[in-house]
Amino acid sequence: MRSSHLDHASCQVFSRLAWPLDRRSGARFVRLLLGAILARGRRTVTAWIRAAGISDAFRSCYTAVAAAGKHADAVAARVATDVVAPLVADSDRLTLALDDTPTPRHGRHVQGAGVHHNPTPGPAGSPYVYGHVFVVLAILVNHPRWGVVAMPLLARLYVRAKDLITIAPKHRPEFRTKLEQAVELLRWAKTWLGPLGKRIWVVADGAYAKAQVLKPARELGLTVVSRLRKDAALCSVPGPRKPGCRGRNRVYGEERIDLAKRAGQRRAWSSTTMTLYGTSTVKRSKTFVATWRPAGGAIRVVLVDEPNGWRAFFCTDTTASVVEILTAVADRFALEITFRDCKEVVGAGQHQVRFVKANVGAFPIGLWTFTPTEAWAWSGKDEELVDRSGSPWDSPSRRPSHADKRRAWRRELLGQEVREVLRGGITEAEIQAAADRLLSLAA
Repeated sequence: MRSSHLDHASCQVFSRLAWPLDRRSGARFVRLLLGAILARGRRTVTAWIRAAGISDAFRSCYTAVAAAGKHADAVAARVATDVVAPLVADSDRLTLALDDTPTPRHGRHVQGAGVHHNPTPGPAGSPYVYGHVFVVLAILVNHPRWGVVAMPLLARLYVRAKDLITIAPKHRPEFRTKLEQAVELLRWAKTWLGPLGKRIWVVADGAYAKAQVLKPARELGLTVVSRLRKDAALCSVPGPRKPGCRGRNRVYGEERIDLAKRAGQRRAWSSTTMTLYGTSTVKRSKTFVATWRPAGGAIRVVLVDEPNGWRAFFCTDTTASVVEILTAVADRFALEITFRDCKEVVGAGQHQVRFVKANVGAFPIGLWTFTPTEAWAWSGKDEELVDRSGSPWDSPSRRPSHADKRRAWRRELLGQEVREVLRGGITEAEIQAAADRLLSLAA
């Protein structure tokens, strides 16, 4: 008896995602996506293969994983247009989040792995981690009950130049910095999200607030919001050109702006009430327009008075308000939550594949199961996604986690399998085969 999981309406999106791949790899890719949803325990590629029921073709499955990495841009385009676009149809602006995240790996034979800075070392963790680093582009979607959810679209594997030389030439990718990869992701976003006819904002970590990213983003017509260094070399806005002067207008003013002095002045501060992290908050801030060479022109600067000192943020759209800028900065934290869920729930970094091409494909497959899971649960009721009757200590008002949504989708798929077994005309051998398959998925 064949599995009926792929016949489920919620799984038909996997077939659309596999469209850029060839017929054989596409069929296995669809089953790998399903296996990544159904797999339990350690989420290795072999766990996906077993959960998908294609263990006999395990060698070809690794080829399909590498093919997914090769065609990642096209598959991600399908994720953006078929999965995410319906959720942002009523929005007048798209907000993208850009950041990088490390995934720990073990074994010196894993290609492309190296020592990287660990952003979340924990109480006893090391400031460095051995593994891979991926630059990730996600779209921030605001749910009416759950708040902002970061849905990953595309990722790039960053390998240090000193680690590239350890990879055999036939497997060695071309070296690109994180900033260059970020620009590639922005160009991809402009190509596939630009036709939606909406303004596109990009909120990025301060490490990406560099000229190598800001100037190409300005050329693409994208608005960037990020953190501003306290010692940033800002200039004033140039005044009107004097009559009779020849040449083009000045881009940068002649006066230097010291952020520390601006923050130390008592005048021009104002208090604004806004919703940050789902809570109404009063922020004391001041804003002004300045020019900054890395951004290629004028930016709006926002200084925020925090209990532990002032902080500076900027936006390349000088007409943006303080509320819009600070809200975008706060919404970027949703990407950090997605990184945590991808590692703890989806199993990013647990793939146990060695070659670069396989790693380039395995990591996005996890992302492409995260985003459809959120989209599947988008219109569902909280009581349908999670049953807290067995956990009286839990808060009934807490929003469903990604693990809750994933379990709910898995229960629905397994429930369909049970109903398929209970239909009339089924033989005892088919019942036994279905029972064995369900037990292997459940335990």
